[in-house]
Amino acid sequence: MQTTARSSAAPSSPVPSTPPPPPPPRPQRVATPSLRRRDLLLLPAALAAPLALSPLPASARGLFRMPPPRLVNRYFLVRAGESVYEGQGLLRTNPVAKTSVDSGLSPVGLRQTARAALELQRLGACEDDCWIWPSITQRAYQAAEIIAAANGINRSRIVPEYSFLDARGLGAFEGKSLDTLPEVYASDNISPDMKPPPISDGTPNESVADVFVRVTQLMSILETQYSGETVVIVSPDSDNLSILQAGLIGLDLRRHSTLFFQPGEVRPVDPSSIPEYKQPASTVFKCANPPSCK
Repeated sequence: MQTTARSSAAPSSPVPSTPPPPPPPRPQRVATPSLRRRDLLLLPAALAAPLALSPLPASARGLFRMPPPRLVNRYFLVRAGESVYEGQGLLRTNPVAKTSVDSGLSPVGLRQTARAALELQRLGACEDDCWIWPSITQRAYQAAEIIAAANGINRSRIVPEYSFLDARGLGAFEGKSLDTLPEVYASDNISPDMKPPPISDGTPNESVADVFVRVTQLMSILETQYSGETVVIVSPDSDNLSILQAGLIGLDLRRHSTLFFQPGEVRPVDPSSIPEYKQPASTVFKCANPPSCK
């Protein structure tokens, strides 16, 4: 009987298969505290608190205030020489006429301005160059051109100011004699908020406080725009400059007229002291918070 022979060969081993990658670990659930609506409302304040407590750099410049703790520029205040109107003994403060020929320098005013330019030269105001900021009032801009020529300053460094240096508007005193100006200053001595009587021809009637706001804005621009520069401010009248100087040195604004500028006068700004001959009498004028006195 024939039998089938069994194969003695060993069975072939199967090819091992690549095991599948292990499943990624499940992310652990982090317990977070529940936030109430009140907590969410308080969150911005909590985030801002560290910033509020952080001291500002010592060199940071904030809003300009009077009197300033320091000035970053050197300043010279100049009143333009006499105008044609002033030569006729008239007050003209309506801004409509500020670029007219009669608002320009008179022959006397030209000589006064030439002396002012030479005085700036003597003081070394523009030795290392300077910026000249005049009102666009005719006589002030003419004075700026004379100052620039006498001190070798390029005309590109004359920066006309269109509003902050306008002559103080004197309302109903417009067209009156210069001899009536003491009446305006008598009112100023009572309160910096007293305005001259109004008039219907469009001439502003500005108080000392109104002018103080204008010149403070001007100084804020200059102290922000420049640093370590010399700036010559040229005004068509005295009140812009006397109120500015009173603010810079902390003098009672009611006393600004004691710092009156003559046509063509030059005065360097010294915020550290009030000139002795113009020291206000404390027995007459008392002010707890100069220059804001009411």
